[in-house]
Amino acid sequence: MGLSNGTVDTLLSDFLRKSGGVAVIDGGFATELERHGADLNDPLWSAKCLHTSANLVRKVHLDYLEAGADIIITASYQATIQGFEAKGFSKEESEAMLKKSVDIAREARDIYYEKSLESSRPILVAASVGSYGAYLADGSEYSGDYGNAMNLEFLKNFHRRRVQILAESGADLIAFETVPNKLEAQAFAELLEEGIKIPAWFSFNSKDGVNVVSGDSLTECAKIADSCKKVVAVGINCTPPRFISGLIQTIKKVTSKPILIYPNSGETYDAEIKQWVNNTGVADEDFVSYVNKWCEIGASLVGGCCRTTPNTIKAICRTLPARSASLSL
Repeated sequence: MGLSNGTVDTLLSDFLRKSGGVAVIDGGFATELERHGADLNDPLWSAKCLHTSANLVRKVHLDYLEAGADIIITASYQATIQGFEAKGFSKEESEAMLKKSVDIAREARDIYYEKSLESSRPILVAASVGSYGAYLADGSEYSGDYGNAMNLEFLKNFHRRRVQILAESGADLIAFETVPNKLEAQAFAELLEEGIKIPAWFSFNSKDGVNVVSGDSLTECAKIADSCKKVVAVGINCTPPRFISGLIQTIKKVTSKPILIYPNSGETYDAEIKQWVNNTGVADEDFVSYVNKWCEIGASLVGGCCRTTPNTIKAICRTLPARSASLSL
């Protein structure tokens, strides 16, 4: 069940209350698609599978639900109308692909409820919106460098129709992910005020544990999220685990909204060769050793990003006291 009866203001607070105060987000999506044989060396990245491997997308969602995830994020991170059109899809087909990303996640949730004894456990579908840098497929979501010609209206125009479609597709909320700079955060905040009727979260990324990846102040970025009434949670994703505690403390200073964190495994993405390199990632047991600390200092939504797996999510569930107790019943 989603929480369709909740309002924008109460959806997440009701959800967290029913989840025992801490909810678990799913893990790396492209990581799992590739593990099952998908070739994602494509400008559409994981969104390619919406067209070529819908059953695999559904399976990965279901794997995360079975691992204990309370929130599943759609395979639309790199799905843009402009990106699909560049691959030869019509505007109508491109828009349909965005809707399909939500449909598949909702289908996975329905299948899980049919198979599971936990039919009362609330599960949310978050429609992913990646940054403009993700569309460029050149790694600039990890630098936030869009060039000197970039401006607020350009970004709003680029994202507007995509956000509208995802907001009307049956998702419970929108996940603005890997937001690399203040300008794009402002663009997303202003788009949400243009009649969007579902809530959203903002999730930034950092490579130094202090600022967002562009060098913009995390404090200023989090303030933008805090000031937007449609934003119901603020946090960090696709960032090494070792930085998360300090980033939570920074965000806490400027917002009382729930804080979400879903770090990557600690490896580094090389945009030129399109691979994760520097094999410095942490093992699942090391990753989850941070989790209770993160929750103690303020995180209430916890999961994984690139290079994490259903096993990571299962381990997170087992390390959270409330979730561990329910899993042992």
